[in-house]
Amino acid sequence: MASLFIADLHLDDSRPHITDLFERYLAGDEVRQADALYILGDLVEAWIGDDDDAELPARICRSTRAVRGSGVPVYFMPGNRDFLLGQDYAERAGLTLLEDGVVHDLYGGPTLLMHGDTLCTDDVAYQAVRRQVRTSEWKANILAMPLQARRAFAAKARADSRAHTGSAMESIMDVSADAVAQAMRGAGVQRLVHGHTHRPAIHDFTLDGRPAQRIVLGDWYEQGSVLRVMPEGVELRGLSL
Repeated sequence: MASLFIADLHLDDSRPHITDLFERYLAGDEVRQADALYILGDLVEAWIGDDDDAELPARICRSTRAVRGSGVPVYFMPGNRDFLLGQDYAERAGLTLLEDGVVHDLYGGPTLLMHGDTLCTDDVAYQAVRRQVRTSEWKANILAMPLQARRAFAAKARADSRAHTGSAMESIMDVSADAVAQAMRGAGVQRLVHGHTHRPAIHDFTLDGRPAQRIVLGDWYEQGSVLRVMPEGVELRGLSL
């Protein structure tokens, strides 16, 4: 009995071995026997719309739909790379969309689920861009562009993101302790699971005099990363290629 969590796979045609690992993992016994599979954002390097006719979205769709067809719910929370993924693709892929900041009860433990980027409040430049691109008007304008134009736009956005990441201080790209505490208090929980920072760890701390836990999911650049939440505890581990 376990619920599985993954995030920050950043699937892309430039790293086919990671896409292969994702497909193998979703076809394996651990996923097919799980209570649920959660994908907490940045499944792909860039999502340009549900109408993308490239092979990668089709491959992802086949894998997640097969998991759902086996009786395992597949929950998807958009991240900063795939926030344009909508209901149309979700239905085709067997995904149940989650709002960032939802609380799910995991074996008696209310758990706050987030992608994690909103917790990085010290990165003021990123937060300003995030507010802009999440508006309905901005998304509608992008999705109205031809596919080829969207691909070019996504390539430039990735380049800009790499430049920002390379120039920003490490400290501002991690979560803010105050933002974490505020989010957990607001949700009324003592456990938080998120991705985004690519710094896998289980942090035990005290929140308002009570034991609390923040679990950070790992990325899938060099290997896979999976969190197992079970009635008896949690396990964060890597998946070798």
